Amino acid sequence: MSLKGGVGKTTTTVTLGGVFASQRGDRVVAVDANPDLGTLARRVGEPPDAPTVRDLLAVPDFSRYPQVKACASQSSSRLEVIGSDRDPAVSEAFSEDDYRRAVDILQHHYNIILTDCGTGLLHSAMAGVLDLAHTLVLVTSPALDGVQSAEATLDWLEAHGRGALAANAVVVVSGARPGQAAVDPAVLVSHFGSRTRAVCPVPFDRHLSEGAVVDLARLRPATLLAYRELAATVAEDFTSWHRHAAV
Repeated sequence: MSLKGGVGKTTTTVTLGGVFASQRGDRVVAVDANPDLGTLARRVGEPPDAPTVRDLLAVPDFSRYPQVKACASQSSSRLEVIGSDRDPAVSEAFSEDDYRRAVDILQHHYNIILTDCGTGLLHSAMAGVLDLAHTLVLVTSPALDGVQSAEATLDWLEAHGRGALAANAVVVVSGARPGQAAVDPAVLVSHFGSRTRAVCPVPFDRHLSEGAVVDLARLRPATLLAYRELAATVAEDFTSWHRHAAV
């Protein structure tokens, strides 16, 4: 999650989910809870007419995995993705109750649920996201405005009774494009490390910066290693929860 757009939330959701799905025998699903035309489904090559979370909520018998799976697209990494509605008005109407129902359906069939959040902490669905999430993955760029937004997110969580969630968060610092001004990553690791459970820097990767379909095979070795380390860090908390993370 992040209050700032363009810092790599959706990229992190797809890549982290892809690593979990390809490295483990678990069923892994990512849900787009962004009310502003989320792009999660596009990052796995979902066609324009693919089912959305609205179709999931309309499944007549969600006790059957094939009916639930029919509402998802699957990436080459085995990650399953359920996209948001492509009509902005319908997407905006995705409520807290809708989100809770979606998670209730999915937790019967998936071991790990990732949620790609929007930037608004006050959107209706966000209350459900924060109530149900066991781990927050807070994504920031190394640019000053991105860092300030991450700080503001942690401050808001602490001020609204979510201090434990903030303290257990994992911060992902997306690498800056070569030549761009950035805060020293070592400074960010030290700073956010004092407020959260862990900080995981991820190097800049041209393939991910394209904004196209994410293919783990096209990542630089250093990038793939960083995401594997991120997955291992998030998984350290798996023994205490149902594996539901908000990104």
